[in-house]
Amino acid sequence: DVFEQPQHVGHKKIEFHISAEIPAVLQINSEKEEKNGKRVYLYATTEEINNTGFGRIFPAPSSNDKMETEEEDDEIPSEFISRKDLEKNRLSREEMEKYSVFRNYEPGDPNCRIYVKNLAKQVQEKDLKFIFGRYVDFQSEVERNMFDIRLMKEGRMKGQAFIGLPNEKAAAKALKEANGYVLFEKPMVVQFARSARPKQDANEGKRKK
Repeated sequence: DVFEQPQHVGHKKIEFHISAEIPAVLQINSEKEEKNGKRVYLYATTEEINNTGFGRIFPAPSSNDKMETEEEDDEIPSEFISRKDLEKNRLSREEMEKYSVFRNYEPGDPNCRIYVKNLAKQVQEKDLKFIFGRYVDFQSEVERNMFDIRLMKEGRMKGQAFIGLPNEKAAAKALKEANGYVLFEKPMVVQFARSARPKQDANEGKRKK
């Protein structure tokens, strides 16, 4: 009887059990053994009501705290890519091994400039700014001035770019987080730029053109 009735008239019976029998649970202890299934259910509901009553339960606030801490860690303007999107569209190490461009990958010697290759034809400077601008504090004039993007669209340097970041720490973070990011269906290869040489190569490419 206990299990058949709620199935036939679900909503009414549930309402009557909760409103009518919670007092009975508190007052009459002798009926516990007779209707044990019901009692377990009612105890659970009273505990849920007590816990969620006035914000004393912690799971809901803690999930909000996690979101807040993520936002704090990711304090960047909305016009740049979020850390979640970077992680979501980045290849794993296992996936990278399947691509020849990552076969002999070495990050290079740390400095404040990074070198990006394997870029798709559609990539524009604004796309690179959207990704790498997150490592620059645009409220600082010094950092703003140091942020520099040189995207090669012609000659033998096509599909490559050099990006100047404010400091070595920012460049190292950019390399770690953006290497393997899939942009226009092609994974970017991000390394530290070699000093002076990339500029010479870029100029040679322009002269030949």
